[in-house]
This record gives sequence, C-alpha cells and structure tokens, in this order.
Amino acid sequence: MHPRRVASLAGLLALATGLATAAQRAKSSPLTSRFARSAKVWRLSARNTTRYAVSRVRGIGTAEQRRAELDEQFAIRTAEDVAKELGEMKGVLMKAGQMISFIFEALPDEAQDALATLQADAAPMAPSLAASVVAGDLGKPPERAFLAWTDLPVAAASIGQVHRATTRDGRDVAVKVQYPGVHEAIESDLDAAEVMYAMFSAMMLKGLDVNGLVDELRSRMREELDYELEARNVAEFEQRFRGHPWVRIPTLVPPLSTERLLTTEWVDGLSFDEFRRTETPETKQRAAEVIWRFAQHAIHRHGVFNGDPHPGNYKFHHDGSVTFLDFGLVKRWSPGEWELLKPTMDAIIVERDPDLLVREMERSRFLRPGHGLDAGLVYDYVSSPYQPYLSDEFTFTRDWMRDTLGTIFDIQGPHAPVIEQLNLPPSFVILDRVVWGVSAILGKLEAHGPWRAMLLEYTADAPPATDLGAAEAMWSASRTVG
Repeated sequence: MHPRRVASLAGLLALATGLATAAQRAKSSPLTSRFARSAKVWRLSARNTTRYAVSRVRGIGTAEQRRAELDEQFAIRTAEDVAKELGEMKGVLMKAGQMISFIFEALPDEAQDALATLQADAAPMAPSLAASVVAGDLGKPPERAFLAWTDLPVAAASIGQVHRATTRDGRDVAVKVQYPGVHEAIESDLDAAEVMYAMFSAMMLKGLDVNGLVDELRSRMREELDYELEARNVAEFEQRFRGHPWVRIPTLVPPLSTERLLTTEWVDGLSFDEFRRTETPETKQRAAEVIWRFAQHAIHRHGVFNGDPHPGNYKFHHDGSVTFLDFGLVKRWSPGEWELLKPTMDAIIVERDPDLLVREMERSRFLRPGHGLDAGLVYDYVSSPYQPYLSDEFTFTRDWMRDTLGTIFDIQGPHAPVIEQLNLPPSFVILDRVVWGVSAILGKLEAHGPWRAMLLEYTADAPPATDLGAAEAMWSASRTVG
C-alpha cells in the first residue's frame, strides 16, 4: 500500500474519533448513563490519538515502507476500536461509522471488515427492552401481539433493531423496534453538531456554510427517528415502484406500525458479503445497475430519494434484483431546489465547460463571487467523482474510489485553493452522500457499463442504453397508460 495513502487513512480515522469527541455533550443514551456516554468517546479519542502518536514516533528515522506498515497497523486497530465503541453507543456516531466502513476504500481490508460490523452486527438491546417497546406501542406484549416472535434480533443498527415475527393472520414480517432513549441520544449528538462541522470547516472547507449544512443534516436525522414518517415513505416507494422489473420494496403492515415500530413483509435474500462471495460476475453487474438505476429514477423522475445507500439496507437475490429496506432518511426536492443544482451538474457532465461550471457554481452557492479561482482547476477537482459519466464506458473499482477520495481530501495537493473556498450548499448534502455511497457499492462490485448514456436516459430522456434500461422504460410506459 502506498505510504501516503496509508497516512491519509490514518489521519481520517484520527479525525473521525476527534470529531466524535467534539460532538459529545452530557445527555443520556439508550445503553449508557449520561457520564458514561461522554466518557466512552473521550477514552476512544484519547486511545486513538495516543495510538497515532506512537505510530508516528516509531516511524521516525525508519524506511518509508516501515512507516506505511505502522500506519496500516494503526488503521486496523483504530477501526476495530471505533467499531466496538460506536456499535454499543448507537445514534449519530454509529451512522458515521457505517458510512466510513464502505466508502473509504483507502482503509486496509481488515479495517473495513471491522467497521463493516456496524452495518448489520451491532450490539442489540436486551429482549426485555424490545418487548417493552412493543407492549408500550401496541398495548400488549409481543407474544400476544404476534402469533410468533423471535426475542433475538436478526439485525441491529444505529437507531433500532429488527425482529422476525409472524402476524396473527399468518404473515411473516420484519419488525423494526426503536431503541428506548435513542431519540435523546441523537438529539444530544445533533445539539453538538455545530462543533463538529465547525472543526471540519476549519480543517478542510473554509467556505463551508456550517449552519445551513447542520440544519439540513439535523432535519434528515430527526426524520429518521419518526417511524410513522418512515412508514409513509415505505408505502410511497412501494407504490411508486410497484410491478418494477427488478426493484423490490417490502409491503408495509400499517396496523403493526407505530412511532417506534415499523412492520413490513419479511424478505429473504442475501447480504452484500454473501452476494459478493457467491454470485456470478453477470449477476453482480445486474445488481449494481439495479442499485444505480433505483437512485437515478427516484432522484430525476420523482424528486424523492433514499439518502442512506449502504449495503446493510439491501437484500440481494439470485436473479440480480434487489430489495430496498430502509426509508428513514429520505430527501425530497423542495420547489426550485433541483432546478438550482442541475445546471451545475450539466456543466460538468453534459457541457464539460469549466467557465460555465464556475458561473453555475457561483449561482448555486458552491462558490462565492470574487473567489479568483482558475476555472480549469475547479473543473478538474469538481469533476473527479463524475468521471464515470465523462466517457462512453467505465468500470467502477475500489482503486478508483480510493484515488478519487484521495483527490477530494488532499488538502495539501494541487487542488488546495479550490478546497479552501468550496462550499457545500445544504441542498446538495444528501445527494452528495448518494453519489459517494452508490459509487462505493459499484466499486466493490466492479460494475462496468455505459454510465454516461445511462445517465442521459434520466436527465435528457435519451433512449435506453442497456437491457435493464429498456425493461424499465417498458414498465414506465405501462404505468403511464394504466
């Protein structure tokens, strides 16, 4: 592994634990006391700051390769430590760990494996606590509310955990149960979010609109706590994609869904790791295109899209179709929001015009007027995540993700003047998360395709570029006629 890349990933993990420390204030969590929650993060940050310092000292005077080896060891140990602590703490910090776990390809495989446990294997709550939530919301314990109920969850994540059950009328269902007290824990994290993003802004994006960005993230995270809202989202997406040739949305069970319970039909399928390990390259290619098209169709055709793309939210099937499970974080374009962002994207992908890009970035508040930046340098930096759409054929790879993220976070590299002045408008925050999240999944699946022509299907009503595109076009046409 290249020494510079390992050093940068070590810095990212050190930054992650440092930001976690800044974000903590003394309020309760579902699993720890008020003091213990803060103390956990302080100890986590202290351990990894010390660990990083030791790795630096040991590297002094040694060969470059030895320093790289020490940094890689640091990253693996840190990832294991972060996964263990955040997996117990839940809330905002655990969600941050989930994102790091699959987006940051610069991490060694062992470090990614450690953080990947945050996607599906986080520490669950006690069976009695889950039962108390069911009883509180349905008025009866789970063994009376359901014909069958499994005390141990099949999955546990940042806000709730999933139990398998059978309804009184015999349907197999998945019941997501919110952790008691997680609402207060997340509110505590969000109350301190200004501190976290002020630090991020000071270190990387000096032009960042911290308040607007934090407000956007707060709104989306608070919506995730409302399972009644998520239930409406599930019902909406199921209706929008009903009968789709390869997108699957589980059916909601409204009588058993409340503010803290979300009940949907049970879906069998493969986890991401199982799918990657057992399926053919052709099936992986199909699933990758399904995930990509699901996002593009929702963004461009409906103006409402899932803002939390990570493998723990999907079930994969042997025919390459995908079931999408989690609709807690959903972004809806407000009037004029996409119209403000789209010209900037078109300047990158359609026009490939640096001067036009800079003008549109000023108009959409990515850049402030009078910045004095070279248009070519701006285009070179901003277009880096969109390279798949600037050529006729492209293959997503983990190496491409790693190198592209390296460019984006290289604050001492040739794009430093752009990074220093670049803003991230609140409207773009969730879309940006989707871009990186979906790209990371496609990289792990080594997805190949005519992505530019495929994107033009959605942005310019171009003809279908693949068989899946043709199948979707037929489905869309049948729904319009119906």
